[in-house]
Amino acid sequence: MSYLIVACSLNPESRSRVLAQKAEEALRQASATVDFMSLKDIPLPLCDGDSAYAQPEVISVAERVKKAEGVLLSVPIYNYDANAAAKNLVELTGKSWEDKVVGFLCAAGGQGSYMSIMSLANSLMLDFRCIVLPRFVYVTGEAFEGDNLADPEIEQRIRKLSDQLIKVSKALQS
Repeated sequence: MSYLIVACSLNPESRSRVLAQKAEEALRQASATVDFMSLKDIPLPLCDGDSAYAQPEVISVAERVKKAEGVLLSVPIYNYDANAAAKNLVELTGKSWEDKVVGFLCAAGGQGSYMSIMSLANSLMLDFRCIVLPRFVYVTGEAFEGDNLADPEIEQRIRKLSDQLIKVSKALQS
């Protein structure tokens, strides 16, 4: 089985990218095939509902989403919502998400945005019939020391999310 991890932050000092890298480690330790994609490195156009879908970068990213049995989106939370780059990715790649198992890793500034990922999760469930994992990882800056995740409990939660992604994806394939 193949899994895609998408680091959605465009910030070069992204904490959500650190979470994505920890998830990649956890999936690889479980002998999973992992495709790691950082939106910071892919110049995706803004979704215009028209010509953007024909851009080579969009076609390539859509194929990567389509190929994966499960996807982990690692997103920064801005203004009580997933960042615009994550939402733009979904808008550009639409049908590639159909019937995917999806999990979330969220990096936020404070505890008040805990439920903010639900609008994106609802969109994936309702528009593309994704199976959204009920377990997700939500982390604030307190869990980090510099550029490093310093909280072993968060690392354990990332491993559990990764294990659940594998378990649910395999169950749906059989």
